[in-house]
Amino acid sequence: MSFTTYLTLFTEFLSVEKGLADNSLISYERDLKKYFVFLQKKKVSDVKSITKEHIVQFLRALRDEDLAVATIYRMLVSIKLFHRFLVREKVIREDVTELLDSPKKWKTLPEFMTRAEIEKMIELSNGRTRFCVRDNAILELFYATGLRVSELASLTLNDINLDGKYVRCIGKGSKERIVPIGRKAVHALEKYEKIRSKFLKPGSRSDRLFISNKSCGFTRKGLHDLIKKYARRAGIKKNISPHTIRHSFATHLLEGGVDLRIVQELLGHSDISTTQIYTHVSRDRLKKIHKEFHPRG
Repeated sequence: MSFTTYLTLFTEFLSVEKGLADNSLISYERDLKKYFVFLQKKKVSDVKSITKEHIVQFLRALRDEDLAVATIYRMLVSIKLFHRFLVREKVIREDVTELLDSPKKWKTLPEFMTRAEIEKMIELSNGRTRFCVRDNAILELFYATGLRVSELASLTLNDINLDGKYVRCIGKGSKERIVPIGRKAVHALEKYEKIRSKFLKPGSRSDRLFISNKSCGFTRKGLHDLIKKYARRAGIKKNISPHTIRHSFATHLLEGGVDLRIVQELLGHSDISTTQIYTHVSRDRLKKIHKEFHPRG
C-alpha cells in the first residue's frame, strides 16, 4: 500500500477509536505528509523499509530548517504514533521509533549578537522623526533589560519608573520582577514620552507604553518585524529576533563578569539550569577568541 493509503487508515483510527478532534487530525496529517515527502526523496516507498536512521535524518533536516524544538518534538510524536499504529495493525513487526531521543533533550546554544552589532542597530534608530525616537527607545529598552517580547509588548506607562531607573514587568506564571535600566535607555524613554501622544489618533487612549503606527499597542509580531528591519539595515546576516536581543543581553552580562544568579533574576528564569546555557555561549566564545589571538592557539 502507498503512504497515502496508510495515512488514511491512520487518521480514521485516530478519529473513530481515539475520538480526536478535526484540528488534531489535520495537524497529524500535515506532519506525516512532510515526513512522507522526505522519505520519497530518500527513495523509500514502503513503510517496511523505513529505518531509525531515516527518521534521525528527517529530524536533522527539520533542525536545519531552524524550526523550533517544540515543532520538531510535535512532528516526532506524530511519527511515533504512526509507527505504533503500523505495529498494532501488524504491518510492521518492530517499532523503529522506540529508542529515539526526544528533541526536548537537545542542547542548542542560543544565537546572540556582538556588542558592535547591537550598537549598530541602535545607532541606525537615532533620528529626529517620531518613528526613530520611538524605535530607539524600544531598542534601548530591549537591550537594557533583556525582556521577553511578550513582556515588552504588554508594558504600560505605569510600569516604567524613570526616576528610579527601573521597569516592572509580569513574566511567565504571572510573576512580577523589577529590572533596572541604564542611563541611555532612560534618556531614550524620556525623549519618547514627549512625543508618544503623536502616535495616538485624536480622542483615542491607550495605557500601553509603546504605540504602533496603528495607534494602538504593539503586538509581538510588530516588535519582531521592527527588530528584523533594523537588523537588515545593519547588514546583520544572522537570524535576528527579539529573543536574540534577550540572548545578547544575558551573554554580554556574563562576559562582563556578572554572577549567574543575578542574570537568572534579571531574565526571570525560575530554574538556574535554564540560565546556565549562557555560560556555554561565553565559554565557546572565549575559546574562539583564544584560538584566534593566542600565538599558540
